[in-house]
Amino acid sequence: MATLRRLREVPRHLLVCEKSNFGHDKSRHRHLVETHYHNYRVSFLIPECGILPKELKNLVTETGPYYFVKNLPLHELITQEFINTFVKKGSCYALTYNTNIDEDNTVALLPNGKLILSLDKDTYEETGLQGHPSRYSGRKIMKFIISIDLMDVSFNPDSKKYKRISWSFKEKKPLKFNFLLAWHHTGVEESTMMSYFSNYGIQEHQPKIAVSMVTDLQCPVLQSSELRGKLEAACSAGELLDWLGAVFSNADLNNESSNFISTYCCPQPSTLMAKASLCTITGFILPEKICLLLEQLCIIYNTQEKESTSVSIETELIGDTRSVRKRPAIVNITRTVA
Repeated sequence: MATLRRLREVPRHLLVCEKSNFGHDKSRHRHLVETHYHNYRVSFLIPECGILPKELKNLVTETGPYYFVKNLPLHELITQEFINTFVKKGSCYALTYNTNIDEDNTVALLPNGKLILSLDKDTYEETGLQGHPSRYSGRKIMKFIISIDLMDVSFNPDSKKYKRISWSFKEKKPLKFNFLLAWHHTGVEESTMMSYFSNYGIQEHQPKIAVSMVTDLQCPVLQSSELRGKLEAACSAGELLDWLGAVFSNADLNNESSNFISTYCCPQPSTLMAKASLCTITGFILPEKICLLLEQLCIIYNTQEKESTSVSIETELIGDTRSVRKRPAIVNITRTVA
């Protein structure tokens, strides 16, 4: 009976809503996107739009490439050549592929040069490196975090710290992972990931793009002054999030209460959109690319004539797992309703 009760309970979650203006210098929209480091899917919805504008379509097709490297030794990510070639000359991203952060050993490289290792207790002890218990371990500590700052001036081949970490990764506890890699840089491309990791059978991939037009779409009414919702006036931010998820999943939004499969319907109050453009990009997508999409969506939004329209963009993190669930980051562009 206790198990059945747990199954009926809604999973614990926290929905954080922030309201700001793109025209303000302190707007947090860009910060929200830039700190959403490893993105698996980006979807956006443009009401009253049948075909994607040319400028936006060009940005969508330029969201790649990204790379897959199989059985890459971890020590390759701390060599001075790698740091000088990729980490210090742009924003370099890496993430272990097909691993669950709450169950498996995982590694992530952030654009600020931080190399983060999440290791189980046995592996952590075998590395001989200093770290700290994961904040998500619970009462019984099962995972440990090791953080290495590749941009630290003291992290050089002559330092004791570098020698110890290099020895650990090469000899004491050699670790290999399948990695997703991506690199955002400006200026002349002096060296590419394809040539740098050619000895490891690196593969180049392009994100998958799906574009469609939906018609007669019921859209919930959201007021920026009533994010918690208001009876018969506006839906809540949480209801909008659920609705966007249903739309991006191509779910049926006109179900009856007697429907055996789903009773979900568009939150009320709602308005009918004659048409809308829906685009989904799937792959390993960098925050810099998403920021460009967001800026272009703002331009499109500001040129729309109907005051009731809004534009929404949703990003999903890679690596949502059984016990660590992160909601997508949602940016909804809408005019302030008095």
